[in-house]
Amino acid sequence: MRLIIMWIFNFGILESFALFLVAVNVLTFALYVVDKKRAKKGAWRINEKTLLFFTVMFGGFAAFAAMYLVRHKTRKRAFIVAMSFGMAVSAVSVVHIVHSLTFARVVRYVELEFTAANWPTELNGYRIAFMTDFHTITPERISAAITELNGKNIDLLLLGGDFSMRDAHYQGVLAAISQATTTDGIFGVEGNHDDYIRLFAAKRENGIIPLDNSGVQIRQNFFLAGVHDMWNRTPNIQQAIQNANSSDFVLLISHNPDLTMVQPTNAVDLILSGHTHGGQITFFGFPFYLWRGSITAYGTRFAYGFANSADGTPVFTSSGIGDYYGIPRVFTRPEVVIFNMFG
Repeated sequence: MRLIIMWIFNFGILESFALFLVAVNVLTFALYVVDKKRAKKGAWRINEKTLLFFTVMFGGFAAFAAMYLVRHKTRKRAFIVAMSFGMAVSAVSVVHIVHSLTFARVVRYVELEFTAANWPTELNGYRIAFMTDFHTITPERISAAITELNGKNIDLLLLGGDFSMRDAHYQGVLAAISQATTTDGIFGVEGNHDDYIRLFAAKRENGIIPLDNSGVQIRQNFFLAGVHDMWNRTPNIQQAIQNANSSDFVLLISHNPDLTMVQPTNAVDLILSGHTHGGQITFFGFPFYLWRGSITAYGTRFAYGFANSADGTPVFTSSGIGDYYGIPRVFTRPEVVIFNMFG
């Protein structure tokens, strides 16, 4: 079993599933043809339950082809129903595979307008880019994303954490990110997969400023803060924003959005998070995996996009930009989010 799992990850989960679909349909078609030939000869037949099982279990297209090419089981209602169901299951599977192998591998650039009463009007049109959950994305892909981003006149680039720390991979990714052209710099926090000591050291080497339960005045009336990851250390929002002025617009980065449900955020105006990957593998975008409760304690609340913290602060959760150790994205495209700020 371990060898099979290793082979699947090496070959590719989606590629393996696509191969499985082809194999099931070839086998299903063969079973129908063999059973038809035996029926003509009055020989021992294949059990109908076996045919129905393969028809329902992803063999619907093969069953359809066999039923109408060799005219087998076309008058039996159970087989018509099973074939229809099997075709629907197969079609949905194919759509998800195709999307994952195409669109879900192309980084999208999401432009959002965020308006807040206390955003300094002199900074209207200020552009903040947010990238998170890098994991095993290659330096080459990040470099391409940064090149694209450099053509979008970004004022500030923020990083939400989660790099691959298994080797020196994260160093190449950070080096590529450091090539971003911004007005006010690049800042970032840690994620639950990060060794913050090594990560922060590499960030500093590349001119990226770590936020370590700390904050910085970016512009007059604009304060940026970032906290520890809640699975690894002791995040403290109040400590991170303690140097902000009462008139400041305060933007907080917290890798895990769940933190916003257990600590006060009333002194914060906008929170940026990642961690949930939009559900990673979804059903036409619905993140059913998040119901397990292993990633977030709040179901689909922080699956993607805007939600509110426990005390009403807007929280934006990005689906992230990276690939998670061979697990494919299915209807959860990698992204860079760009906030256009207005008061």
